[in-house]
Amino acid sequence: MNFHFFQDTASAVTHAYLISKDLCTGEDNELSESVNQMLELAKQSDFKGSAGSVICYPSFSSDGPSWICLVGSGSESQDDLRQAYGGLGYELRERNLQSVAVFNVTEVELAATAISVGNYRFDQNKSEKKRKKALLDCYLQTDVNDAALQRGLTMSAARNFARDLINMPPADLYPEVLANFASELVTDQISVEVWGAEKIISENMGGITAVGQGSSNPSRFIHLVYRPKGEAKQKIGLVGKGVTFDAGGLSLKSSAGMQTMRCDMSGSASVLGVFKALGSLDVDVEVHGFIGAVENMCAANSFKLGDVLRMRNGKTVEIHNTDAEGRLVMADCLAYASELGVDKLIDIATLTGACMVALGSRYSGLFTQNDDMANDLLRCSQEKGEGLWRLPLPEFYRPMLKTDWADVKNIGGRWGGSITAALFLSEFVDGPDWAHIDIAGPAFFDKKTQYFATGGAGPMVETIFHWLES
Repeated sequence: MNFHFFQDTASAVTHAYLISKDLCTGEDNELSESVNQMLELAKQSDFKGSAGSVICYPSFSSDGPSWICLVGSGSESQDDLRQAYGGLGYELRERNLQSVAVFNVTEVELAATAISVGNYRFDQNKSEKKRKKALLDCYLQTDVNDAALQRGLTMSAARNFARDLINMPPADLYPEVLANFASELVTDQISVEVWGAEKIISENMGGITAVGQGSSNPSRFIHLVYRPKGEAKQKIGLVGKGVTFDAGGLSLKSSAGMQTMRCDMSGSASVLGVFKALGSLDVDVEVHGFIGAVENMCAANSFKLGDVLRMRNGKTVEIHNTDAEGRLVMADCLAYASELGVDKLIDIATLTGACMVALGSRYSGLFTQNDDMANDLLRCSQEKGEGLWRLPLPEFYRPMLKTDWADVKNIGGRWGGSITAALFLSEFVDGPDWAHIDIAGPAFFDKKTQYFATGGAGPMVETIFHWLES
């Protein structure tokens, strides 16, 4: 997709005008006579300028654009503008429109990001005639701001990269392939180290070893490092859950529960998305990414209920459910990150259905005992339009993880499942300020949601990168 600036006019198939709620109710505006005529027609179809609503008409013009799109911008708040630009990008793809001029753009970075994210589709596996045509040229009527445009394109590319990984069929994306994608991110500032199954065993990563041993695709441990051009102010760790497919192991999922389990590596995709952005935009912190990439399959050599695993930090875990596997993989990653002495540590995972029950599909759950870290992450998520909600992390729930046969068990019972999962992870963090983000809800949409097409959403890429900058 190519973005261009223009001041007066542009040669584009489609012209798009942002229409606020106030503009819909007022009589005087600066729109041209032809656009006003279409606005009056749109009002008859109940167009009210609500954020993200888009209505398009053929212009019947012989020397102008073929289409006129009216895009509802609501109250023109940051969130409403994001919905407007994203909704425009989505509608253009649905209509196979490949060239657009957007008038009166006030937020260049936001516009470039949202239009690109809304225009995204994962249709590589469809036949050619079934694919929707992507936007090729987008002209923005605005004062030129190349830095803001470049930043917007970088963030949308990072997020859409994460979405590509999430949407890939599990036969195409397994641990080795995920590691290969990570290795492709190497630059002068980014290095990547990948461990195979034997190395993982020798490094005492009992969780990664156990979860992956039932698969014919060997597990991988991935360690990415970004080093800034100048002196690093802090050392940050990001852990992403990398279960490339989750059948549940011996605690086998139903067919319906297994259908979208390609998305169980969404946390790792978000971490890789952040590193893709780091390859283009400099921040003044050292960033380490940690991914345990596994398949959780059902086989003769799968790990079993009642097994006791010895983890990287020496703690033992009794298995009460093999479908609570992501926390076992992440436990080894968290322990390893702690050993490297990171100052702050965030893990991102599609960890629990309980979090979806609590928060639905639009919010990720945030767990941390550090108020400053929580406030910073919540602020960044709000500024980037991503839903994030802080949930409690009470110590009086920790006894739910007790067992007679090991230090802890891997599930805490039916109630408060997202909380006990977070408490389990905390057992493997030693030293750094830590936050856990459960993205089970917004990781994957089973139908169009806002301006996101069906499939992976790449959650927290923008929020975490914004947090790293701050």
